[in-house]
Amino acid sequence: MLAGLLFVIDAALILLFALLGNRSHGTGLSPVDIASTAWPFLVGLTVAWLLTRSWSRAAQLWPAGIIIVGITVAVGMVLRVLFTDGGAELSFILVATGTLGVFLLGRRLLTWLLLPCSR
Repeated sequence: MLAGLLFVIDAALILLFALLGNRSHGTGLSPVDIASTAWPFLVGLTVAWLLTRSWSRAAQLWPAGIIIVGITVAVGMVLRVLFTDGGAELSFILVATGTLGVFLLGRRLLTWLLLPCSR
């Protein structure tokens, strides 16, 4: 139950990343606009959770958290290039990696600090 909630929080953080990106670039803030930006990274997050079996260690920064950020960004970028009109310029890769790293690792740190049962 807790792992499912933490996955939803991770997904919400990816939606926030998409919302902030769309807002800063003026590319639309409708649910469809945000979903079209977020979906490749949401797929990446799902793949990452499955590969790392993160539900059993949803607060772990190392190695699971770092691997989750890497897989989320890598899969997200590949899907973005293959299936959307979005690009994957180096600047976007760096911003996405940094932002998602702060969001997803920050969530894990807060979980670890606030929920002793997650350790």
